[in-house]
Amino acid sequence: MKSTCDISDQLHPHVQYLDPIFKSYGGKTAFSGRIVTIKCFEDNSLVEEALKMNGKGCVLVVDAGESLRCAMLGDKRASDAIKNEWEGIVVNGSIRDSVMINSMAIGIRALGVCPRKSIKKGNGKRNLTVDFSNVKFIPNHYLYADEDGVIVIENKVNS
Repeated sequence: MKSTCDISDQLHPHVQYLDPIFKSYGGKTAFSGRIVTIKCFEDNSLVEEALKMNGKGCVLVVDAGESLRCAMLGDKRASDAIKNEWEGIVVNGSIRDSVMINSMAIGIRALGVCPRKSIKKGNGKRNLTVDFSNVKFIPNHYLYADEDGVIVIENKVNS
């Protein structure tokens, strides 16, 4: 995988940069793939559904409305992601079980941690454009994450 710095240098006018407020979790510090989106607030039902599906070549982007009051995923969902070959996860909110997740072969970016689990009422939407942290996440565009940051580029620029 090319570094985010190299991609930025090569494609600068077409690159969006996630604000550097997201913390890195999991044993993988670098990941990339096609974007799959979920928009939900304090309900991780759709996150669970998505991570139980094949995610090969994809990164799940969860817009949880910046909520720090409960976690959108923990070690069980991270295990699902690994089992189903997701490349990584970006959460505009919290995760939990961070010590366990940090020993797992998955890359996750999130705003922080919270021990409280979310509700499960099936609320939320999937595969729509979500916008947070100065980035517009469009399904099937590409996300790259490494130690230097998280960037998004358009699908047509990547091909």
